[in-house]
Amino acid sequence: MKPFKMLFVATVAMLALTSFSSAADFDWTRDLNIQAEADPSGFRAKIAARFRIGDAEAKAVIERVGKPADAYMVLKLGEMSKQPTDHVIREYQAGKGKGWGVLAKNLGIKPGSEEFHALKRSHDLHDGGKSKTREKEKTREKEKTREKEKSGDKGKGKNR
Repeated sequence: MKPFKMLFVATVAMLALTSFSSAADFDWTRDLNIQAEADPSGFRAKIAARFRIGDAEAKAVIERVGKPADAYMVLKLGEMSKQPTDHVIREYQAGKGKGWGVLAKNLGIKPGSEEFHALKRSHDLHDGGKSKTREKEKTREKEKTREKEKSGDKGKGKNR
């Protein structure tokens, strides 16, 4: 194979992998929209309970942003940034199409933060508001702590 063709193939492969990995970010929003469309009042009830707002406010947020998953994101980013929902919606509408990372940054949330990465992986509307992702993270943290404790014991004698 000629060097140019090899470079071209390698470049296309890298672009495909990059697109695939970033496409996986917020993949859960599609499923959340499908669930919400199947049971709109149930979704509004989940949103209202999770963010401690009334059904009317939940309905208003969904109507203002258009998609149920976007309503969840607006409310979640408002919670994370400690900003009022109206402010987050204005930022959302002004930057529509730029991505959630840009919106998060505009709200003072670091897109590289652990909290934002957890949000990219999943929502927390299941299990009574407990995120499965957060539970997995807690388990991983406990395992890391145990490993550190074990590795700290290696090489040290019981006698000092």
